[in-house]
Amino acid sequence: MIELTSENTADYLRRHGWVGSGAVHVEPLGWGVSNVVLRVATPQQIFVLKQSRPQLRTRDAWFSDLDRVYREQEVMQVLARLLPPMTVPELLFSDRENYVFAMSHAPNDARVWKEMLLAGEVDQAVASRAGHILGLIHQATGQDPQLVEAFRDHTVFVQLRVDPFYGRIQERWPDLAKLIEPIAQQLLTRKEALCHGDYSPKNILVHAEGFTLVDYETAHFGDPTMDLGFFLSHIILKAIKNDAIREQYYDLTRSFWSSYSEEVRFASLNDLVRRGIAHFAVCALARIDGTSPVDYLDEGPKRNTIRRLCRELLEERTADWDVVLDRCEACQRERINGVG
Repeated sequence: MIELTSENTADYLRRHGWVGSGAVHVEPLGWGVSNVVLRVATPQQIFVLKQSRPQLRTRDAWFSDLDRVYREQEVMQVLARLLPPMTVPELLFSDRENYVFAMSHAPNDARVWKEMLLAGEVDQAVASRAGHILGLIHQATGQDPQLVEAFRDHTVFVQLRVDPFYGRIQERWPDLAKLIEPIAQQLLTRKEALCHGDYSPKNILVHAEGFTLVDYETAHFGDPTMDLGFFLSHIILKAIKNDAIREQYYDLTRSFWSSYSEEVRFASLNDLVRRGIAHFAVCALARIDGTSPVDYLDEGPKRNTIRRLCRELLEERTADWDVVLDRCEACQRERINGVG
């Protein structure tokens, strides 16, 4: 396998005839820890190359199958037919031997939503669209599972999510292991709709036409409520980082739920919320003590706020998102006031 870099990609593309003999500018993009992602600019076009890597760039050792890149392409092809234009990048070409594919570049004005959120830019419209798009994905595939029956295998999802998130937290918090076990087991047994598996602000590229969603390598036919918890954990972590405007982040989650609930009819919304909250508790805790912790919260009181919140939610198993926000706010106030 040829491992692509900024230095060798232009020659690689010329050898395959995918670019001409003119100038080719290649630069790395900072998406995630599991792949090499390169932006390629020629006089004729701009596109993105993505290549799998077996070992992820994390603090703890973490490995995954290279052929996850094939699943990503196949899921994109299905979702492109179900979602609004520009939500899913267009597939351009692929090199299966080297685990590479090319896709269209997001519009020039696109910004990574994660970076906006970390900078304190809170846009309720983006959160509302995030709920709308995820609702469309879950509803379309939940009401017609044949659309995603080919994605039943969840090997890569186990490698990239179940083991490093759920399994690792069970190892590091053994007193919570029994509470987490049935939540994790549902990820392996439920087959209800497409689970994106990485529905996160870092994969949402915001632009004037809405947003483009990227990173489908963990997508599979499984338990869609993991997407709910995973997404919401990222928003609440930003609320704890930027605690002076935390209410605005809380409102993002309300906007998300409102739009999501308008789309979903394939299952009981109350059941989806209840299960989503359970996944939220595990995913948020995993971003503190799992294989891939967030890099924007220093060790100390703010991380302990998440630990306390998640423990309470796992022990009590609330089914009401407003209760989650109330608990989060109580934990925040106690930390700020130096209590507990």
